Amino acid sequence: MKLSKRSTDQAQKTGSRYFLWDEELIGFGMRVEASGRKTFICRYRSGGVRRQYTVGRFGTITVDQARGEARRVLGSVSLGNDPSAAKQARRSVLLFRDLVNSFLEGHGPKLKPGSRKDYASALIGHAVPAIGNLAINAITPADLNRLHLKLADRPYRANRVLSYVGSVFSWAQRNGLAEKGFNPAADVQRFKEPSRERYLTQGEIRRLGEVLRQAETTGLPWEIKAVGTSAKHVAKSNQVEVYPSHVTGAVRLLLLTGCRLREILDLRWQDVDLDRGFLWLPDSKTGKRPVLISAATTEVLRTIPRFGTCVVPGANPDMPRHDLKKPWSHIRRLANLEDVRLHDLRHTHASIGAGAGLGLPIVGGLLGHKSTQTTQRYAHLADDPLRRAAERIGDELNRALRQGE
Repeated sequence: MKLSKRSTDQAQKTGSRYFLWDEELIGFGMRVEASGRKTFICRYRSGGVRRQYTVGRFGTITVDQARGEARRVLGSVSLGNDPSAAKQARRSVLLFRDLVNSFLEGHGPKLKPGSRKDYASALIGHAVPAIGNLAINAITPADLNRLHLKLADRPYRANRVLSYVGSVFSWAQRNGLAEKGFNPAADVQRFKEPSRERYLTQGEIRRLGEVLRQAETTGLPWEIKAVGTSAKHVAKSNQVEVYPSHVTGAVRLLLLTGCRLREILDLRWQDVDLDRGFLWLPDSKTGKRPVLISAATTEVLRTIPRFGTCVVPGANPDMPRHDLKKPWSHIRRLANLEDVRLHDLRHTHASIGAGAGLGLPIVGGLLGHKSTQTTQRYAHLADDPLRRAAERIGDELNRALRQGE
């Protein structure tokens, strides 16, 4: 057949790989994988050996663009060249450090800022120093295993570095910079990661509530550990720090809503609907979604002053606060919760719901898990079990936070 947009659109997956060949340009065709993925190719002979050249993936390039590239490739063959061999030669001299740069430039903009920063930190900080000077087709699983073992004292980080290297090779395959199926990271065994989940007990939630109230009223005392003539700070009597209500409120919101840190820090007042009891998250980890809020959450939001567009503003009230590292470190130390991360407040929210017998699908719906995306539509939430669940969790947590007032 003649390959056209219509014929390529209509090509369906059949459970096994097959090819469609163009009747107009001999050698030009499309490979349809068992998964349904469609790739334009062209075949030719060079020195009596059949060669196959990958032109590009359907959707990334159009049929007309692929046909034009195939004409160029086949024209080069008629002049005695071997484009496939030349492409392989270019791959053989591509160094891993250059591939990483290409990956961060070509794929980085598609990642969220935090993810892109972590990719760059892992790849440039760990992978490039170890294997950056190797040609990508010369990198072996043994090379990556040595890199992996260097980070054995940090198994979680070691696994992330290996995963990011694997992503680089997968991207290289999709963009014709590496042979299909070549990914040495896939054959390296990962470390077993210790569980990172931590749930606060009722007593710990109560202590946290007491410290938060102290932080926004009388202030939290600082303990100056440095001593001697070289100390930059001199201990003073009654040295305390009072935290603004948008900081202590942010901690309460993390616990009461089960939202992720950046979902709360990036929250803007325009996305808060107190009358109907919703937070609208335009760009959460799982996409745009509403978050049902309890009466306790509404009360916290009403106590936070509005002097900018952001609920938790930074120095510029129209820009979100960068993080909560300093205040949280201070708060958790005085609450004797030094092993608790901010993300553990989300785990605690979920554990309260699960422990109350609300069911995992309901809790997952409140947290915005992908498996319950159908429950996130506004029209179905007015009298949904999710709203009752949000109220129940909020009341339970609020009682613990306010105990002792």
